[in-house]
Amino acid sequence: MIKNLRRASQAVFLLLFLFLFIQTESKGYDDLGYPVRLFLDFDPLIFLTTLLASHTVPVAFYLSVILIVLTIFMGRVFCGWVCPLGTLNNMTGTLRKARPIGDRRRLYRWKYYILLFILAAALFRLHLTGVLDPLSLLIRSLSVSIYPLINYAVRSFFDTIFFWNPSVMVQGSEFLYDLLKRSVLAFEQPFFVQSAFVGLLFLIVLGLNLIERRFWCKFLCPLGALLGVLSRYALLRRSLSEGCDACGACETLCQGGAIHDGDRWNLSECLYCMNCDDLCPRNAVSFGFSAKGAPAALDLGRRNVVIAFASGLVTVPLLRTTALSKPGYVNPRLIRPPGALEEREFLRACIKCGECMKVCITNGLQPILFEAGLEGIWSPVLIPRIGYCEYRCTLCGQVCPTGAIARLPLEEKQKVKIGLAMIDEGRCLPYAHATPCIVCQEACPTSPKAIWLEEAQVRNREGRVVRVKRPRVDLELCIGCGICETLCPVIGQPAIYVTNVGESRSKTNQLLLPGAAT
Repeated sequence: MIKNLRRASQAVFLLLFLFLFIQTESKGYDDLGYPVRLFLDFDPLIFLTTLLASHTVPVAFYLSVILIVLTIFMGRVFCGWVCPLGTLNNMTGTLRKARPIGDRRRLYRWKYYILLFILAAALFRLHLTGVLDPLSLLIRSLSVSIYPLINYAVRSFFDTIFFWNPSVMVQGSEFLYDLLKRSVLAFEQPFFVQSAFVGLLFLIVLGLNLIERRFWCKFLCPLGALLGVLSRYALLRRSLSEGCDACGACETLCQGGAIHDGDRWNLSECLYCMNCDDLCPRNAVSFGFSAKGAPAALDLGRRNVVIAFASGLVTVPLLRTTALSKPGYVNPRLIRPPGALEEREFLRACIKCGECMKVCITNGLQPILFEAGLEGIWSPVLIPRIGYCEYRCTLCGQVCPTGAIARLPLEEKQKVKIGLAMIDEGRCLPYAHATPCIVCQEACPTSPKAIWLEEAQVRNREGRVVRVKRPRVDLELCIGCGICETLCPVIGQPAIYVTNVGESRSKTNQLLLPGAAT
Protein backbone atom coordinates (compact mmCIF):
# COMPACT_ATOMS: atom_id res chain seq x y z
CA MET A 1 0.00 0.00 0.00
CA ILE A 2 2.72 2.50 1.00
CA LYS A 3 4.81 1.50 -2.02
CA ASN A 4 1.89 2.30 -4.32
CA LEU A 5 1.42 5.69 -2.65
CA ARG A 6 5.10 6.46 -3.13
CA ARG A 7 4.99 5.48 -6.77
CA ALA A 8 1.90 7.63 -7.29
CA SER A 9 3.65 10.58 -5.62
CA GLN A 10 6.74 10.10 -7.78
CA ALA A 11 4.62 9.91 -10.92
CA VAL A 12 2.65 13.07 -10.03
CA PHE A 13 5.76 15.14 -9.31
CA LEU A 14 7.60 13.83 -12.37
CA LEU A 15 4.64 14.71 -14.59
CA LEU A 16 4.42 18.14 -12.93
CA PHE A 17 8.12 18.68 -13.56
CA LEU A 18 7.78 17.67 -17.23
CA PHE A 19 4.68 19.84 -17.64
CA LEU A 20 6.50 22.90 -16.29
CA PHE A 21 9.51 22.05 -18.43
CA ILE A 22 7.41 21.94 -21.61
CA GLN A 23 5.73 25.21 -20.63
CA THR A 24 9.17 26.88 -20.58
CA GLU A 25 8.64 28.14 -24.11
CA SER A 26 7.13 31.14 -25.80
CA LYS A 27 3.47 30.70 -26.64
CA GLY A 28 3.36 33.71 -28.92
CA TYR A 29 3.47 36.42 -26.27
CA ASP A 30 6.09 37.70 -23.87
CA ASP A 31 4.78 36.02 -20.73
CA LEU A 32 5.06 32.36 -19.75
CA GLY A 33 2.14 32.39 -17.33
CA TYR A 34 3.41 29.42 -15.28
CA PRO A 35 5.93 29.15 -12.42
CA VAL A 36 8.22 27.11 -14.69
CA ARG A 37 11.20 27.34 -12.32
CA LEU A 38 9.18 26.07 -9.33
CA PHE A 39 11.38 23.04 -8.57
CA LEU A 40 14.54 25.16 -8.57
CA ASP A 41 12.92 27.63 -6.19
CA PHE A 42 12.46 24.79 -3.68
CA ASP A 43 16.10 23.66 -3.90
CA PRO A 44 17.88 24.41 -0.58
CA LEU A 45 21.34 23.61 -1.98
CA ILE A 46 21.00 26.28 -4.66
CA PHE A 47 19.58 28.65 -2.06
CA LEU A 48 22.53 28.14 0.30
CA THR A 49 25.35 28.25 -2.24
CA THR A 50 23.86 31.22 -4.12
CA LEU A 51 23.65 33.09 -0.84
CA LEU A 52 27.30 32.26 -0.04
CA ALA A 53 28.63 32.99 -3.53
CA SER A 54 26.71 36.12 -4.51
CA HIS A 55 25.49 37.35 -1.08
CA THR A 56 22.05 37.86 -2.62
CA VAL A 57 19.20 35.53 -3.33
CA PRO A 58 15.80 36.01 -5.02
CA VAL A 59 12.77 36.08 -2.74
CA ALA A 60 11.33 33.01 -4.47
CA PHE A 61 14.20 30.89 -3.15
CA TYR A 62 12.86 31.27 0.36
CA LEU A 63 10.40 28.57 -0.71
CA SER A 64 13.30 26.19 -0.08
CA VAL A 65 12.82 26.86 3.62
CA ILE A 66 9.66 24.76 3.31
CA LEU A 67 11.72 21.80 2.13
CA ILE A 68 14.30 22.39 4.85
CA VAL A 69 11.63 22.30 7.57
CA LEU A 70 9.97 19.25 6.00
CA THR A 71 13.31 17.41 5.94
CA ILE A 72 14.10 18.28 9.56
CA PHE A 73 10.81 16.75 10.69
CA MET A 74 10.28 13.93 8.19
CA GLY A 75 13.71 13.07 6.79
CA ARG A 76 14.69 12.73 3.13
CA VAL A 77 11.15 12.28 1.84
CA PHE A 78 11.98 14.65 -1.03
CA CYS A 79 14.54 12.18 -2.37
CA GLY A 80 12.23 9.20 -2.12
CA TRP A 81 8.87 10.74 -2.99
CA VAL A 82 9.40 13.94 -5.02
CA CYS A 83 12.77 14.36 -6.77
CA PRO A 84 12.26 13.88 -10.55
CA LEU A 85 15.86 12.77 -11.15
CA GLY A 86 15.51 10.30 -8.27
CA THR A 87 12.38 8.92 -9.93
CA LEU A 88 14.19 8.50 -13.26
CA ASN A 89 17.08 6.79 -11.48
CA ASN A 90 14.61 4.51 -9.72
CA MET A 91 12.93 3.61 -13.02
CA THR A 92 16.27 2.88 -14.68
CA GLY A 93 17.38 0.83 -11.68
CA THR A 94 14.50 -1.62 -12.21
CA LEU A 95 16.47 -2.95 -15.21
CA ARG A 96 18.99 -4.38 -12.75
CA LYS A 97 18.30 -7.28 -10.43
CA ALA A 98 18.27 -6.24 -6.77
CA ARG A 99 21.40 -7.23 -4.88
CA PRO A 100 22.88 -6.27 -1.51
CA ILE A 101 25.11 -3.21 -1.54
CA GLY A 102 28.04 -5.13 -0.09
CA ASP A 103 31.40 -3.40 -0.11
CA ARG A 104 30.03 -0.40 -2.03
CA ARG A 105 28.01 0.92 0.89
CA ARG A 106 30.89 3.07 2.16
CA LEU A 107 30.77 5.06 -1.08
CA TYR A 108 27.90 7.06 0.46
CA ARG A 109 30.59 9.30 1.97
CA TRP A 110 31.48 10.72 -1.43
CA LYS A 111 28.35 12.82 -1.72
CA TYR A 112 29.22 14.50 1.58
CA TYR A 113 32.73 15.21 0.34
CA ILE A 114 31.24 16.73 -2.82
CA LEU A 115 28.92 18.85 -0.68
CA LEU A 116 31.84 20.10 1.42
CA PHE A 117 33.80 20.89 -1.74
CA ILE A 118 30.90 22.91 -3.19
CA LEU A 119 30.25 24.79 0.07
CA ALA A 120 33.94 25.65 0.53
CA ALA A 121 34.14 27.00 -3.03
CA ALA A 122 30.91 28.98 -2.59
CA LEU A 123 32.23 30.45 0.64
CA PHE A 124 34.96 32.08 -1.44
CA ARG A 125 32.48 33.10 -4.15
CA LEU A 126 33.03 30.30 -6.66
CA HIS A 127 29.62 28.89 -7.64
CA LEU A 128 29.88 25.31 -8.92
CA THR A 129 26.59 23.98 -7.55
CA GLY A 130 24.68 23.92 -10.81
CA VAL A 131 27.07 21.42 -12.37
CA LEU A 132 26.05 18.67 -9.92
CA ASP A 133 22.79 19.80 -8.35
CA PRO A 134 20.24 17.15 -9.45
CA LEU A 135 17.48 19.57 -10.48
CA SER A 136 19.83 21.84 -12.38
CA LEU A 137 21.50 18.83 -14.00
CA LEU A 138 18.17 17.36 -15.08
CA ILE A 139 16.81 20.61 -16.53
CA ARG A 140 20.06 21.29 -18.38
CA SER A 141 20.23 17.75 -19.77
CA LEU A 142 16.62 17.83 -20.96
CA SER A 143 16.90 21.35 -22.39
CA VAL A 144 20.19 20.99 -24.24
CA SER A 145 20.11 17.34 -25.28
CA ILE A 146 17.15 15.05 -24.57
CA TYR A 147 14.32 17.40 -25.59
CA PRO A 148 15.99 18.42 -28.88
CA LEU A 149 16.67 14.74 -29.58
CA ILE A 150 13.01 13.81 -28.99
CA ASN A 151 11.87 16.70 -31.17
CA TYR A 152 14.17 15.65 -33.99
CA ALA A 153 13.17 11.99 -33.77
CA VAL A 154 9.43 12.75 -33.79
CA ARG A 155 9.69 15.22 -36.68
CA SER A 156 11.83 12.79 -38.67
CA PHE A 157 9.30 10.01 -38.10
CA PHE A 158 6.41 12.06 -39.41
CA ASP A 159 8.50 13.46 -42.27
CA THR A 160 9.20 9.88 -43.33
CA ILE A 161 5.49 9.08 -43.31
CA PHE A 162 4.73 12.15 -45.42
CA PHE A 163 7.54 11.22 -47.83
CA TRP A 164 6.21 7.73 -48.48
CA ASN A 165 2.64 9.04 -48.37
CA PRO A 166 0.78 5.82 -47.45
CA SER A 167 -2.89 6.68 -47.93
CA VAL A 168 -3.98 4.73 -44.86
CA MET A 169 -1.69 6.55 -42.44
CA VAL A 170 -1.41 10.13 -43.72
CA GLN A 171 -4.69 11.50 -42.39
CA GLY A 172 -4.22 10.03 -38.91
CA SER A 173 -0.54 11.02 -38.75
CA GLU A 174 -1.30 14.62 -39.69
CA PHE A 175 -3.84 14.87 -36.86
CA LEU A 176 -1.39 13.33 -34.37
CA TYR A 177 1.50 15.51 -35.55
CA ASP A 178 -0.58 18.66 -35.24
CA LEU A 179 -1.62 17.61 -31.72
CA LEU A 180 2.01 17.05 -30.71
CA LYS A 181 3.09 20.41 -32.12
CA ARG A 182 0.44 22.18 -30.07
CA SER A 183 1.22 20.33 -26.84
CA VAL A 184 4.66 18.74 -26.54
CA LEU A 185 6.99 19.61 -29.40
CA ALA A 186 9.03 22.81 -29.60
CA PHE A 187 7.83 25.55 -31.96
CA GLU A 188 11.01 25.04 -33.99
CA GLN A 189 13.64 22.31 -33.81
CA PRO A 190 16.26 23.41 -31.23
CA PHE A 191 19.98 22.85 -31.82
CA PHE A 192 22.76 23.17 -29.23
CA VAL A 193 26.52 23.03 -29.63
CA GLN A 194 26.97 20.97 -26.43
CA SER A 195 24.04 18.63 -27.07
CA ALA A 196 25.96 15.37 -27.49
CA PHE A 197 28.35 16.02 -24.58
CA VAL A 198 25.64 17.01 -22.10
CA GLY A 199 23.44 14.12 -23.23
CA LEU A 200 26.27 11.63 -22.80
CA LEU A 201 26.87 12.78 -19.22
CA PHE A 202 23.16 12.43 -18.46
CA LEU A 203 23.08 8.91 -19.89
CA ILE A 204 26.08 8.04 -17.72
CA VAL A 205 24.17 9.24 -14.64
CA LEU A 206 21.26 6.98 -15.58
CA GLY A 207 23.57 4.15 -16.62
CA LEU A 208 25.19 4.06 -13.18
CA ASN A 209 21.93 2.55 -11.95
CA LEU A 210 22.90 -0.64 -13.79
CA ILE A 211 25.89 -0.88 -11.45
CA GLU A 212 23.93 0.00 -8.32
CA ARG A 213 20.31 1.08 -8.03
CA ARG A 214 20.05 4.83 -7.42
CA PHE A 215 23.84 5.07 -7.64
CA TRP A 216 23.67 8.87 -8.04
CA CYS A 217 21.31 9.31 -5.10
CA LYS A 218 23.33 7.06 -2.78
CA PHE A 219 26.87 8.10 -3.60
CA LEU A 220 27.12 11.36 -5.58
CA CYS A 221 24.14 13.70 -5.09
CA PRO A 222 25.16 16.87 -3.14
CA LEU A 223 21.52 17.85 -2.56
CA GLY A 224 20.91 14.41 -1.06
CA ALA A 225 23.94 14.96 1.19
CA LEU A 226 22.58 18.30 2.41
CA LEU A 227 19.16 16.78 3.09
CA GLY A 228 20.89 13.88 4.81
CA VAL A 229 22.58 16.29 7.22
CA LEU A 230 19.27 18.06 7.87
CA SER A 231 17.44 14.77 8.47
CA ARG A 232 19.74 13.47 11.20
CA TYR A 233 17.26 14.50 13.91
CA ALA A 234 14.10 13.73 11.91
CA LEU A 235 11.09 12.73 13.98
CA LEU A 236 9.80 10.21 11.43
CA ARG A 237 11.81 7.11 12.29
CA ARG A 238 12.02 3.41 11.54
CA SER A 239 11.53 0.93 14.37
CA LEU A 240 11.81 -2.83 14.68
CA SER A 241 9.71 -5.18 16.78
CA GLU A 242 11.03 -8.23 18.60
CA GLY A 243 9.94 -10.34 15.67
CA CYS A 244 12.85 -9.15 13.51
CA ASP A 245 15.30 -12.02 12.87
CA ALA A 246 17.78 -9.96 10.77
CA CYS A 247 16.97 -11.97 7.64
CA GLY A 248 18.34 -9.22 5.38
CA ALA A 249 15.30 -8.92 3.07
CA CYS A 250 14.98 -5.20 3.83
CA GLU A 251 18.69 -4.62 3.15
CA THR A 252 18.35 -6.02 -0.36
CA LEU A 253 15.37 -3.81 -1.21
CA CYS A 254 16.47 -0.57 0.52
CA GLN A 255 16.66 2.14 -2.16
CA GLY A 256 19.00 4.37 -0.17
CA GLY A 257 21.33 1.69 1.13
CA ALA A 258 20.45 2.81 4.66
CA ILE A 259 20.11 -0.70 6.10
CA HIS A 260 23.09 -2.99 6.58
CA ASP A 261 24.19 -5.94 8.70
CA GLY A 262 20.61 -7.15 8.91
CA ASP A 263 19.05 -4.53 11.16
CA ARG A 264 21.33 -1.48 11.41
CA TRP A 265 19.70 1.65 10.01
CA ASN A 266 21.37 4.92 8.98
CA LEU A 267 18.74 7.66 9.28
CA SER A 268 20.64 10.14 7.09
CA GLU A 269 20.72 7.70 4.17
CA CYS A 270 17.08 6.61 4.36
CA LEU A 271 14.95 7.77 1.40
CA TYR A 272 11.75 6.71 3.16
CA CYS A 273 10.76 4.45 0.28
CA MET A 274 9.06 2.23 2.91
CA ASN A 275 10.03 -0.94 1.04
CA CYS A 276 11.19 -2.50 4.29
CA ASP A 277 7.78 -1.88 5.88
CA ASP A 278 5.86 -3.33 2.94
CA LEU A 279 7.98 -6.39 2.34
CA CYS A 280 9.10 -7.55 5.78
CA PRO A 281 8.04 -11.22 6.00
CA ARG A 282 7.46 -10.92 9.77
CA ASN A 283 5.82 -7.45 9.77
CA ALA A 284 8.55 -6.37 12.17
CA VAL A 285 9.24 -2.97 10.53
CA SER A 286 7.19 0.16 11.09
CA PHE A 287 7.59 3.92 10.72
CA GLY A 288 6.30 6.48 13.18
CA PHE A 289 7.02 9.83 14.81
CA SER A 290 9.37 9.58 17.74
CA ALA A 291 12.13 11.64 19.35
CA LYS A 292 13.76 8.60 20.94
CA GLY A 293 17.20 7.44 20.00
CA ALA A 294 20.34 9.36 19.11
CA PRO A 295 21.14 9.77 15.41
CA ALA A 296 23.92 7.66 13.96
CA ALA A 297 27.12 9.63 13.52
CA LEU A 298 28.22 10.46 9.99
CA ASP A 299 31.41 8.44 9.73
CA LEU A 300 33.19 10.58 7.13
CA GLY A 301 36.70 10.51 8.55
CA ARG A 302 38.27 13.71 9.85
CA ARG A 303 41.13 13.64 7.36
CA ASN A 304 38.81 13.17 4.38
CA VAL A 305 36.57 16.01 5.57
CA VAL A 306 39.57 18.34 5.75
CA ILE A 307 40.78 17.24 2.31
CA ALA A 308 37.33 17.77 0.74
CA PHE A 309 36.93 21.23 2.26
CA ALA A 310 40.51 22.25 1.44
CA SER A 311 40.05 21.06 -2.15
CA GLY A 312 37.15 23.46 -2.53
CA LEU A 313 39.30 26.30 -1.20
CA VAL A 314 42.26 25.48 -3.46
CA THR A 315 40.01 25.30 -6.51
CA VAL A 316 39.12 29.00 -6.18
CA PRO A 317 42.60 30.44 -6.89
CA LEU A 318 43.28 27.62 -9.34
CA LEU A 319 40.38 28.76 -11.54
CA ARG A 320 40.97 32.46 -10.93
CA THR A 321 44.61 32.53 -12.08
CA THR A 322 43.84 31.88 -15.73
CA ALA A 323 44.25 34.54 -18.42
CA LEU A 324 40.47 34.95 -18.48
CA SER A 325 40.64 36.48 -14.98
CA LYS A 326 43.31 39.02 -15.89
CA PRO A 327 42.04 42.61 -15.46
CA GLY A 328 41.36 44.23 -18.79
CA TYR A 329 41.07 40.99 -20.74
CA VAL A 330 37.67 40.27 -22.26
CA ASN A 331 36.62 37.46 -24.58
CA PRO A 332 34.92 39.56 -27.28
CA ARG A 333 32.55 36.77 -28.33
CA LEU A 334 31.26 36.21 -24.80
CA ILE A 335 27.91 37.90 -25.37
CA ARG A 336 25.64 37.42 -22.37
CA PRO A 337 21.82 37.80 -22.43
CA PRO A 338 20.31 41.24 -21.77
CA GLY A 339 19.90 41.77 -18.04
CA ALA A 340 22.94 39.64 -17.19
CA LEU A 341 24.98 40.83 -14.23
CA GLU A 342 28.57 42.01 -14.60
CA GLU A 343 30.63 38.97 -15.65
CA ARG A 344 32.18 38.16 -12.28
CA GLU A 345 28.85 38.56 -10.49
CA PHE A 346 27.10 36.67 -13.27
CA LEU A 347 29.32 33.63 -12.74
CA ARG A 348 28.72 33.82 -8.99
CA ALA A 349 24.96 33.66 -9.52
CA CYS A 350 24.45 31.47 -12.62
CA ILE A 351 23.71 27.80 -11.84
CA LYS A 352 23.90 26.62 -15.49
CA CYS A 353 20.40 25.14 -15.35
CA GLY A 354 19.67 25.82 -19.02
CA GLU A 355 16.24 27.42 -18.45
CA CYS A 356 17.22 30.55 -20.41
CA MET A 357 18.47 28.44 -23.33
CA LYS A 358 15.30 26.38 -23.35
CA VAL A 359 13.10 29.47 -23.52
CA CYS A 360 15.14 31.41 -26.11
CA ILE A 361 12.81 31.63 -29.10
CA THR A 362 15.58 31.99 -31.71
CA ASN A 363 17.84 29.27 -30.22
CA GLY A 364 20.60 31.90 -30.01
CA LEU A 365 21.46 31.22 -26.37
CA GLN A 366 23.91 28.35 -26.24
CA PRO A 367 25.87 26.60 -23.46
CA ILE A 368 29.59 27.32 -23.53
CA LEU A 369 32.42 24.99 -22.57
CA PHE A 370 35.60 26.81 -21.50
CA GLU A 371 35.20 30.21 -23.19
CA ALA A 372 34.60 31.80 -19.77
CA GLY A 373 36.90 29.44 -17.89
CA LEU A 374 35.98 26.23 -16.12
CA GLU A 375 33.68 28.05 -13.70
CA GLY A 376 31.63 29.29 -16.65
CA ILE A 377 30.99 25.85 -18.13
CA TRP A 378 27.45 25.51 -19.54
CA SER A 379 26.57 29.12 -18.78
CA PRO A 380 24.58 30.88 -21.55
CA VAL A 381 26.13 32.90 -24.35
CA LEU A 382 24.50 34.41 -27.42
CA ILE A 383 25.85 33.06 -30.71
CA PRO A 384 24.28 35.33 -33.34
CA ARG A 385 25.17 33.07 -36.25
CA ILE A 386 22.79 30.52 -34.70
CA GLY A 387 20.12 32.93 -33.45
CA TYR A 388 19.71 36.56 -32.44
CA CYS A 389 18.27 38.21 -29.34
CA GLU A 390 14.62 38.92 -30.17
CA TYR A 391 13.94 42.63 -29.68
CA ARG A 392 10.48 42.07 -28.14
CA CYS A 393 11.38 39.15 -25.83
CA THR A 394 12.20 39.14 -22.11
CA LEU A 395 11.67 35.44 -21.39
CA CYS A 396 15.23 34.60 -20.31
CA GLY A 397 14.97 37.03 -17.41
CA GLN A 398 11.63 35.54 -16.41
CA VAL A 399 12.97 32.00 -15.99
CA CYS A 400 16.37 32.68 -14.40
CA PRO A 401 16.05 31.32 -10.83
CA THR A 402 18.95 33.17 -9.20
CA GLY A 403 18.78 36.65 -10.73
CA ALA A 404 21.94 36.11 -12.79
CA ILE A 405 19.75 37.45 -15.62
CA ALA A 406 17.52 40.17 -14.27
CA ARG A 407 13.89 40.32 -15.32
CA LEU A 408 13.60 43.60 -17.21
CA PRO A 409 10.52 45.45 -18.45
CA LEU A 410 10.38 45.30 -22.24
CA GLU A 411 11.05 49.03 -22.62
CA GLU A 412 14.18 48.79 -20.48
CA LYS A 413 15.38 45.59 -22.11
CA GLN A 414 15.22 47.21 -25.56
CA LYS A 415 17.74 49.81 -24.40
CA VAL A 416 20.23 47.38 -22.85
CA LYS A 417 23.40 46.93 -24.89
CA ILE A 418 24.79 43.41 -24.96
CA GLY A 419 27.38 44.26 -27.61
CA LEU A 420 28.15 46.17 -30.76
CA ALA A 421 27.98 45.24 -34.43
CA MET A 422 31.18 45.55 -36.46
CA ILE A 423 31.47 45.59 -40.26
CA ASP A 424 34.17 43.61 -42.07
CA GLU A 425 34.61 45.70 -45.20
CA GLY A 426 36.71 42.98 -46.81
CA ARG A 427 33.70 40.66 -46.84
CA CYS A 428 30.78 43.08 -47.07
CA LEU A 429 29.16 42.91 -50.53
CA PRO A 430 28.75 46.69 -51.10
CA TYR A 431 32.29 47.45 -49.86
CA ALA A 432 34.32 44.57 -51.31
CA HIS A 433 32.35 43.37 -54.33
CA ALA A 434 30.38 46.37 -55.63
CA THR A 435 27.21 44.35 -55.05
CA PRO A 436 24.10 46.00 -53.58
CA CYS A 437 22.95 44.58 -50.23
CA ILE A 438 20.96 46.22 -47.43
CA VAL A 439 19.86 43.14 -45.45
CA CYS A 440 21.44 44.24 -42.16
CA GLN A 441 19.86 47.69 -42.31
CA GLU A 442 16.42 46.29 -43.12
CA ALA A 443 16.58 43.78 -40.26
CA CYS A 444 17.80 46.22 -37.60
CA PRO A 445 14.96 46.46 -35.01
CA THR A 446 15.88 49.68 -33.18
CA SER A 447 14.08 52.96 -33.78
CA PRO A 448 15.75 54.87 -35.28
CA LYS A 449 17.77 52.11 -36.89
CA ALA A 450 21.26 51.58 -35.55
CA ILE A 451 22.48 50.64 -39.02
CA TRP A 452 22.24 53.39 -41.58
CA LEU A 453 23.22 53.47 -45.24
CA GLU A 454 25.76 55.66 -46.98
CA GLU A 455 25.34 56.01 -50.74
CA ALA A 456 28.46 55.55 -52.83
CA GLN A 457 29.49 55.10 -56.42
CA VAL A 458 31.96 52.32 -57.17
CA ARG A 459 33.29 50.69 -60.34
CA ASN A 460 33.06 47.02 -61.03
CA ARG A 461 35.66 44.98 -62.91
CA GLU A 462 34.35 46.14 -66.28
CA GLY A 463 34.68 49.77 -65.20
CA ARG A 464 30.95 50.34 -65.03
CA VAL A 465 29.75 52.69 -62.30
CA VAL A 466 27.52 50.96 -59.73
CA ARG A 467 25.55 52.80 -57.10
CA VAL A 468 25.55 50.96 -53.76
CA LYS A 469 24.46 51.69 -50.23
CA ARG A 470 27.14 50.88 -47.70
CA PRO A 471 26.04 50.03 -44.14
CA ARG A 472 27.38 52.00 -41.20
CA VAL A 473 26.81 51.30 -37.48
CA ASP A 474 25.69 53.97 -35.02
CA LEU A 475 27.61 53.35 -31.80
CA GLU A 476 24.94 54.96 -29.66
CA LEU A 477 21.94 53.11 -31.08
CA CYS A 478 23.32 49.61 -31.64
CA ILE A 479 22.34 47.20 -28.82
CA GLY A 480 24.18 44.16 -30.18
CA CYS A 481 21.09 41.99 -30.67
CA GLY A 482 22.85 40.12 -33.48
CA ILE A 483 20.01 39.91 -36.01
CA CYS A 484 22.27 41.55 -38.59
CA GLU A 485 24.86 38.80 -38.13
CA THR A 486 22.20 36.08 -38.18
CA LEU A 487 20.72 37.24 -41.47
CA CYS A 488 23.93 38.37 -43.22
CA PRO A 489 23.92 36.59 -46.62
CA VAL A 490 27.70 36.11 -46.63
CA ILE A 491 28.24 32.41 -46.01
CA GLY A 492 30.64 31.23 -43.31
CA GLN A 493 32.18 34.20 -41.54
CA PRO A 494 29.61 37.00 -41.86
CA ALA A 495 30.45 40.47 -43.11
CA ILE A 496 28.87 42.01 -40.02
CA TYR A 497 29.40 40.48 -36.60
CA VAL A 498 28.74 41.31 -32.96
CA THR A 499 31.22 41.47 -30.08
CA ASN A 500 30.46 42.31 -26.47
CA VAL A 501 32.29 45.64 -26.57
CA GLY A 502 30.07 48.45 -25.30
CA GLU A 503 27.90 46.16 -23.18
CA SER A 504 25.80 47.99 -20.60
CA ARG A 505 26.80 45.69 -17.75
CA SER A 506 30.50 46.67 -17.90
CA LYS A 507 32.08 50.07 -17.27
CA THR A 508 35.44 49.05 -18.71
CA ASN A 509 34.54 46.99 -21.78
CA GLN A 510 33.81 50.09 -23.86
CA LEU A 511 34.97 51.11 -27.31
CA LEU A 512 35.26 54.81 -26.45
CA LEU A 513 36.25 56.57 -23.27
CA PRO A 514 33.44 58.42 -21.46
CA GLY A 515 32.84 61.76 -23.10
CA ALA A 516 34.78 60.89 -26.25
CA ALA A 517 33.35 62.15 -29.49
CA THR A 518 31.61 59.62 -31.71
